[in-house]
Amino acid sequence: MMAEEQMRAVVARGYGGPGKLALVTVPLPEPGPGQVRIRVEAATVNPVDLVTRSGALVEAGLMAAREHTGIGWDVAGTVDRLGAGVTAFVPGQRVIGLRDLLDVSLGAYCEYLVLDAPAVAPAPPGVSAAAAATLPLNGLTALQALDLLGLSAGDTVLVTGAAGAVGGFAVELAARRGLRVVAQVGAADEEFARSLGAAWIVGRDASDLAAEVRHQVPGGVDGALDTAGLGVRALAAVRTRGAYGTVVGGSAPLPLRGIRAHQQWISSDGAALAELAGMDLTLRVADVLPLERAAEAHERLAAGGMRGRLVLVPSAGA
Repeated sequence: MMAEEQMRAVVARGYGGPGKLALVTVPLPEPGPGQVRIRVEAATVNPVDLVTRSGALVEAGLMAAREHTGIGWDVAGTVDRLGAGVTAFVPGQRVIGLRDLLDVSLGAYCEYLVLDAPAVAPAPPGVSAAAAATLPLNGLTALQALDLLGLSAGDTVLVTGAAGAVGGFAVELAARRGLRVVAQVGAADEEFARSLGAAWIVGRDASDLAAEVRHQVPGGVDGALDTAGLGVRALAAVRTRGAYGTVVGGSAPLPLRGIRAHQQWISSDGAALAELAGMDLTLRVADVLPLERAAEAHERLAAGGMRGRLVLVPSAGA
């Protein structure tokens, strides 16, 4: 009998601080019908990874407690093996993908990842695997949140946390849709926000965000995409019967003044991801670290001040 093939992966053993992350050896996963196995070349470190590792999602009832919990949502790599019935991809093809299941024992911090084919898309052309890996979770979150706002070309939208990963994509996508963007950023990020298409800037530390927004857009903006979780502070900047959306769990305010308020929960969407991959969006990588330094990556992300995403690679040659 042949020995079972193995691979390396990072999982959380229990819940708590970065020290709970462990590099382990696990069986190589096999793709089932309709699935794709990806040889991972890069996996992005996102805030949700820190929340998952901490156990907060278990406490919130969003996932069950596990002895070992998978960490990591989005990857870039090459197709390694196809499950039965998959015809949209070929072995060796460069792809990106998103794992949107919370309650799993194996996440994207690994050497090989199996995803459902509809969660996978061709990688953006001409960019590194590390840069490509920063697109799925953050790009789809911004895209889906903007869709839910239901705004039209010429409308105004406030994006809070506009220098962040989701916020940056949101500004760029909104501007490309013909929306007029008010970007909330710190002074050091004003030029960056304008380069993405922001028409107006409000300060990150504004004492009265709504007043500053309404000074520039009388009557208030048509919609707000609150990536910073400011809640009622951002809602107050929206006109009566406008739209508000947040991507931060638990921060959606009451729908005052007839405002449509919702919280965006990400879902995988290979077709939308393929569209994003072809748009030549601004992809930002803060640093690239080997898989075994995942705990360090979590510490650095938790410290704040990051511009772009930290990315883990399974090997030096990835």
